[in-house]
Amino acid sequence: METQHFIGIDISKATLDWAVYSTQKGIIYQTQSANSQAAIKAILKIIESLPSFERSKSVCCMEHTGIYNAHLLAYLYQLHFPIWLENSLQIKRAGGLQRGKSDTIDAVRIAEYAFRFKDKTRLWQPPRQVIQQLAALSSVRHRLLGARQQLQQPLQEQQEFVSPSLQKQLTKTCQASLKAINLDIEKIEKQVKNLIDKDPHLKELFELITSVPGVGSATASEVLIATNEFTNITDPKKLACHAGVAPFEYQSGSSIRGKTKVNHHARKRLKSLFHLGAMSAIRVKGEIQDYYLRKVAEGKNKMSVLNAVRNKLIHRICSVVHHQQKYDKNYTRTLA
Repeated sequence: METQHFIGIDISKATLDWAVYSTQKGIIYQTQSANSQAAIKAILKIIESLPSFERSKSVCCMEHTGIYNAHLLAYLYQLHFPIWLENSLQIKRAGGLQRGKSDTIDAVRIAEYAFRFKDKTRLWQPPRQVIQQLAALSSVRHRLLGARQQLQQPLQEQQEFVSPSLQKQLTKTCQASLKAINLDIEKIEKQVKNLIDKDPHLKELFELITSVPGVGSATASEVLIATNEFTNITDPKKLACHAGVAPFEYQSGSSIRGKTKVNHHARKRLKSLFHLGAMSAIRVKGEIQDYYLRKVAEGKNKMSVLNAVRNKLIHRICSVVHHQQKYDKNYTRTLA
């Protein structure tokens, strides 16, 4: 069914800016509301009363804003409104040369973007409740690890530059905080494990992913969140691109001859975990270590080879999930 109305919504913590674009008349309605369930309900009543407006022939387009769009997404999905979540940078770059910025203007630009690229519409479906809980726990774990590093790293770096008595005093001062953070991290990891163990499908996927050497529980959890249980992303090349480990060429004509390299637009947390997994894999005797040592001996850049190892991990994860079979390090191909 052809879409007739495109609703652009610019989201902030306190307010929502709305713009309704009609395929016949352009922008036909603009307003601002509070970011609350009551205000959203009132605005949607006004929008649905617009001439020739049909819910099934409309789409609500907005940017990813984390928790700030929670009320809006929940209510729109409850009313069966088609929802399109788009990357903010994608909308910005598609707008061409822009001057000026405000929430009102941004809402109009989002509505116009949805109209111009209606053939690329990707309707949003909420992940299962268990994945939402897993994502929240993973986010808290990430913040706790960051807090621990902020305390530990300066203490370790200054050890050789201060007196032993001062170092002992500073370490003792932070000891209680570090202990508390470590306990909280252990609690979070137990909660993640219990959450996965209680869900049969999630547990099966988790066991398949962690069967790949170099892939631990933290990486497996983040992969499940990023791919939405392998419903949004199934192609290993797309997952590698999403994680920021897919190499791209940088060449144009005869003047630009850049090195092939990865792009910085990526899910940084996932990229960091794959890096740790690759570092772990090359330390253990086996195929991955042999590959790494062979390529380095050939004169390849170490980081380039390490990035290739990250890609190998991603392809193996997608393969075991696709075939529903744990990784077998002794597997050999049978020739026809």
